[in-house]
Amino acid sequence: MFICRLVAAACCAATLAGCAGPIERWIVNTRVHQGDVAMLHGDVRDAALAYRLALRVDPNDAKARAGYVDAAAELARLQYGKGSFDDALETVDAGLSVSPQSAPLAALKAEVEQAKLKREIVLTNYPTYHAAALEIQRAYAQLNAMNALLLRNLKRFGYTFDTDELTAAIKRSYEMQLELAKDTNRLIVYRQLVSSGVPETPAESTTFGASSLLPLP
Repeated sequence: MFICRLVAAACCAATLAGCAGPIERWIVNTRVHQGDVAMLHGDVRDAALAYRLALRVDPNDAKARAGYVDAAAELARLQYGKGSFDDALETVDAGLSVSPQSAPLAALKAEVEQAKLKREIVLTNYPTYHAAALEIQRAYAQLNAMNALLLRNLKRFGYTFDTDELTAAIKRSYEMQLELAKDTNRLIVYRQLVSSGVPETPAESTTFGASSLLPLP
């Protein structure tokens, strides 16, 4: 009787071992299908989960690997778009662990890292950037004041016909052109500083002092 039980147990084990391959294949195919359906519906988070579960069963399944890389890229873009740079980088790294040679993932990682750096620069220097922005606003407000004086000269000429008023208007017009050019340069340099932390060329300067926005982190 004991021998019979041993034989029966051995036969059962052999049967289960023989079924392991087909069962694993069924699980992988099911998870991949779930991932594909989720991707079609735009549920990239669920899709990434389904593909990842498939890879746990068979890390070498081509469809699961390709699906996971695509889902990871889409999920990272969503996280990136929401400003969740760390989450996006974590998702990209997970995708790269499956496909280290993925050019789209590598490019996306570089883009997110650059955006994260720019945000850190802006946040670190925000008090100085804010002060510079206020000064630029005041400079453009001054143009409004100069334009109001110019218009007043023209209005006076309308009833005095005194050409001195026109001369004053022309003078103010030239002054406004010069101030506008300087203010435009301020904006250009300010944008460059906020974007990358350094002016476009070392020689550039503004009345609010580009160098005052440094050092950067």
